[in-house]
Amino acid sequence: MSAEHFVQINTGSTEPIYRQLIEQVRRRIAAGQLKAGDEIPSVRELAQALAVHPMTISKAYSLLEMEGLLERRRGLSMVVAAQHQRAQPATERIELLRPALQQAAEVARQLQLPKAQALNLFKTILDESQP
Repeated sequence: MSAEHFVQINTGSTEPIYRQLIEQVRRRIAAGQLKAGDEIPSVRELAQALAVHPMTISKAYSLLEMEGLLERRRGLSMVVAAQHQRAQPATERIELLRPALQQAAEVARQLQLPKAQALNLFKTILDESQP
């Protein structure tokens, strides 16, 4: 997999880069975009592609390995762990989306936006993101 297209990092985000990386890999595995045995970019490749310190990538990879999502192979690229053969059920994927939607809902309430307007904005953003 190409390091340039593996993840997208938002350097302006308040969320640390290593957390952004963890969440994106977690979601891609849950959706079945990354499956058991798929190789992931090396620490060096990804750090260079994202212009971040290699220790940031190494920290994220180590945490993903501790979660059982990635497997380290001595002298070879890391891969998605064997137990992730297919996408998780929709109910589990929805639970991964819930925190982001809760945060968006809180921001909408703080801005005192009408519910219909916030929902329409979400629908518009979803449609913009379609390939």
